[in-house]
Amino acid sequence: MARGDNDAHGRNREKLVAALHLAASGDASGLRTVYRLTSAKLFGICLRICGDRQAAEDVLQEVYVKVWRRAGSFAAERASPISWLAMIAHNAAIDWRRAYRHSDTSADEATLRAIPDKAPLADALAEQDEDRRRLLACLDGLDSSQSGAIRRAFLDGVTYQQLSDESGTPLGTIKSWIRRGMQKLKECLGDG
Repeated sequence: MARGDNDAHGRNREKLVAALHLAASGDASGLRTVYRLTSAKLFGICLRICGDRQAAEDVLQEVYVKVWRRAGSFAAERASPISWLAMIAHNAAIDWRRAYRHSDTSADEATLRAIPDKAPLADALAEQDEDRRRLLACLDGLDSSQSGAIRRAFLDGVTYQQLSDESGTPLGTIKSWIRRGMQKLKECLGDG
């Protein structure tokens, strides 16, 4: 990254941190700034996981409600603001996918609000950032078929059957790639 890019990145980070602090104090202009700076990226995360534009828009709206409620728990010294926001978006979209798969009926708004938010706090996010970097480095060291299958299944939320259908590869082969890749990941990460 060039020096000018680093400076711009630093300024954007500072703006985002300041906006989150404003939102934490109850200032709606802070949330508007957070939205302006991050909505495209967070919408992309929601759309990739939800696979449906309307659902992604709905999930994104919920993401900013969560950000508004949790802005006070953000700690810039523990996690980058975009990582913190991306994790909230990722978790909200995954929750939507799980609920959508298990229910053909939609819950009313009161029921949805009553569901506890289990997204991690900033200190957990900082640890997850480091774990994520290690995981991605290990994923990059795998065979491309294993790495691709694991990324699609676990990061994009695609089922093994969908992977098989998309690639024209037998389901047993997909499962073998993932099983062998997971074993290699476990070794790489030092968990066994």
